[in-house]
Formats: sequence, C-alpha cells, structure tokens
Amino acid sequence: MFIRSLDLDNFRNYERLHIDFSEGTTILYGDNAQGKTNILEAISLASQNKSHRSSRDREMIRFSSEEAHIKMLAEKENAEYRIDLHLKTSGNKGIAVNSVPVRKTRDFLGIIHCVLFSPEDLYIVKEGPQERRRFIDTELCQLDRIYLSDFLQYRKALEQRNQLLKDIAFEPSLYDTLDVWDEQLSSYGSEIIKRRELFIREISEITEPVHAHISGGKEKLRLFYEANVSAEEMREKLREARERDLKARTTTVGPHRDDILFELNGTDARIYGSQGQQRSAALSLKLAEIELVKKRTGESPVLLLDDVMSELDAGRQKYLLDYIRDIQTVITCTGLEDFVKNRFETDLVYRVSEGRIEEIKGE
Repeated sequence: MFIRSLDLDNFRNYERLHIDFSEGTTILYGDNAQGKTNILEAISLASQNKSHRSSRDREMIRFSSEEAHIKMLAEKENAEYRIDLHLKTSGNKGIAVNSVPVRKTRDFLGIIHCVLFSPEDLYIVKEGPQERRRFIDTELCQLDRIYLSDFLQYRKALEQRNQLLKDIAFEPSLYDTLDVWDEQLSSYGSEIIKRRELFIREISEITEPVHAHISGGKEKLRLFYEANVSAEEMREKLREARERDLKARTTTVGPHRDDILFELNGTDARIYGSQGQQRSAALSLKLAEIELVKKRTGESPVLLLDDVMSELDAGRQKYLLDYIRDIQTVITCTGLEDFVKNRFETDLVYRVSEGRIEEIKGE
C-alpha cells in the first residue's frame, strides 16, 4: 500500500499543487506556517474522510474560494485507486473512488490506511479521556466495518437521547419514549465496548515489547480498557441512571465516557508518569498502531509524521527513524539536521514555502 501523488485545488493555502511521493521516505521541510501540515491533512482526509485539525469543510477551503478539490493516486494490492474529494462551503463533501461516487462512509474507509503522528499525540497519555477515545475510534473505524456501523449508529442514538432529555423538561409526556433510545444505545454500545476491549488487548500485547526496547528494558507498559459500564450491564445501568440523566440533561452512562489506562511499572502513567515517560508511552502506542494495522490487514500503512522529530530526544529520534525504514513515510520538519545526524537516507526532499514546493536535489 502506498500513495503515488496528490493534487490540491484551493485547499488551505494552496491554489494549485501537484506532488509525487516516494515509496520510501518523503520529507517536506520549511519554516512554520508555510503549508507543510496542510499536505498531510489532505492525505489524511483522502484516506480517513476526516481532518485531525478541523471538523468543518469550509475551514479547509482556500480563502475567497467556494470549493476545494483533493485528488490522490494510490496503489494497493497491485490495484490503482484514484480518490477524489470535493469540499464545498455549503453542503456535504463529495467523494469518488475511481470515478464512482461513494455514498456511505463505510464504503470508503479502509481503502488506504494512514497512521498520523503529530506533536499532539505525544500528550495523549496525560490529556483527557476524549483524546484517548478518539484514538481508539479513528483506528477501529478504519479496521473494522462492523465497528464503524455500530459507532455511527451509537452517535446518532446518543444525540437523539440527549436532545430528548432536554425536551422532557418542557414536555414530560415524552418520558416513555426514552425506552426506545435506551434500547438502541445499549444494543450498539455493548458491541462498541466488546470491540474496544479486544482492540486494547491486541495493541497492548504489541506496545509492551516496543516500550521495553525504547526504555532499555527499564519500564513495563501495559494498556487496559476502562469501561464506564460493562457490555452486559449497559441496558440496566442506563435505566438506573435515568433520573440522574434527566437532571443533568445528558447521558452519563455508555462507551462515550470510557478511557484507556496506561500502566507503567504498576502505576498510572496518566497521573504519575514524567513527561519523558508519557512521551515514550505515546511513541510506543503509535508504533504499535502500525504493527496492528499490519497484523489485521496484511499491509503496512502509510505513516504521516507531522513535525514530531523536534519533539523527541536523540534516543527516541533514532529509534523512530530505524523503525520506519521499510514503511512509506511522509515527514514534515523545519530542517534536515536530525536526519543528517542520524544518517537517515531520504528518497525525496521538498522545500515548502508560502504554498509552493520545490524538490531539493542532493540534500
């Protein structure tokens, strides 16, 4: 699996852009705010149908333009995929694969699998549970179509139930309709919990040896899924929490309140881990994500590193660069010193400046 090229029209600060990628490592370097991350965002959007920076399509459309286009050419299992995204200031985005319109998200996700690693991911251990849930959902929605379907249905049911909890305050006669949404929430939510638990068990088995290597054998990292409620008890717990939910006017029970425990040498790294330990745990998690994709799909994902090198010390830099040598990787950075220092061979190097790119030879 690899990406051959990307074309952008009126996307972020790019009026027009064509860029080819190596099957190995492509580096985009330049000063901050020149458009490097915008290229990674476009790749992520064309692979996952979501941006890691914005939830609104209009924010990704170039100023003064009404629409933007992303075209990505990729190859997977000796088949070519042309992915086209049409972003509009009003209305939903349009998606086509090999010129065939895609109507449902589940028919699009998983064609090209990307793993994005940004500086924000280094804080996943110490930040709130919402970021850790987002990590699980982003990965599972690409790997597991059943999970994706259950997740989308759960979100709809949760939104409807929360709205109903607010409406009942003004129309008490609506109270009995809560049973319908409780049934849907418990049905989809139970399946989400089961699949998340399996996912965390799988990735923890991979993370443990990776982290042991990074820490020089000094630390043992284990991941545990902290469910707000068990899959078997969800229906009952929803009913028990009904009066509390009515007062809070929101649903307080379900997988939308779950978390991941990072246990480092028997202690909670979220609370007691040093910044260096938390960053090592986050790095181990992202590398384990790559291995899990290989295990489940039989192919290496495309790795996107968004200015991560500058956030890592020399030891973690070297380990990361050694790890990705056989994976198609697109890296953004402000300079090439880290790659020279680590004697890392690059295949393509582009300088990015004010929405323009220039291939650099012999650097």
